[in-house]
Amino acid sequence: MIHTEKLIKKYGDKTALSVETLDIKKNEIVGLVGNNGAGKTTFLSLLLDLIKATDGEIKIKDSAVSKSEEWKKYTGSFLDDSFLVPFMTSLEYLEFVANLHQWKKGDLDEFLTQNKAFYGDDFLTGKKMIKDLSKGNKNKTGILGALIGNPELLILDEPFANLDPTSQQWLRLKIQKLSEEGVTAIVSSHDLQHVTGISSRIVMLEDGQVAKDVENTESTLEELESYFGAKITEESI
Repeated sequence: MIHTEKLIKKYGDKTALSVETLDIKKNEIVGLVGNNGAGKTTFLSLLLDLIKATDGEIKIKDSAVSKSEEWKKYTGSFLDDSFLVPFMTSLEYLEFVANLHQWKKGDLDEFLTQNKAFYGDDFLTGKKMIKDLSKGNKNKTGILGALIGNPELLILDEPFANLDPTSQQWLRLKIQKLSEEGVTAIVSSHDLQHVTGISSRIVMLEDGQVAKDVENTESTLEELESYFGAKITEESI
């Protein structure tokens, strides 16, 4: 579904990302891991055509994202607060996103009813603008917005951050259910337990390059913890 070819992003003399090739198949849940500055958000931003590549390209369904708008019709994404409209309430924002997907009011009402366990009773009834919400409720708003429109491709950056345990578990199960229904998902997270708990495949970035690309197995979490733990010396503690 996604094909990356000789993708490079530079800022001045610094290479933020250099990926020779990376393919993601339909229905895969790809967990994207790595330390801060590894290139995860840069890769997702390039995938969503939010920034321009220095060289190379990313294709979704054989169309370069920088040359086509078609992929936007079936892609749901949430990377950070910049995706939200700060002077709207959560409900107003979700209504706005629903309108973009040409959903009727009944479609949104049904969607919210189906996913009510994620956001609770009072989440959409309040009058707080998004800019005044807690980080957790901002994340919930963005994640719900990404799910509107029944996306074929779901892209989430740190979706578990600031969520309560019940909401985290709901999201894990939701992503897995969507994959079973044919959705392709890319989930970037610092939380190794969450990402290995849902992913069929793990891609690890380091210094802007793919350092590991493996099928997720029972031993993957332990291997990742050992890898990142090996970077810590006794003197640094």
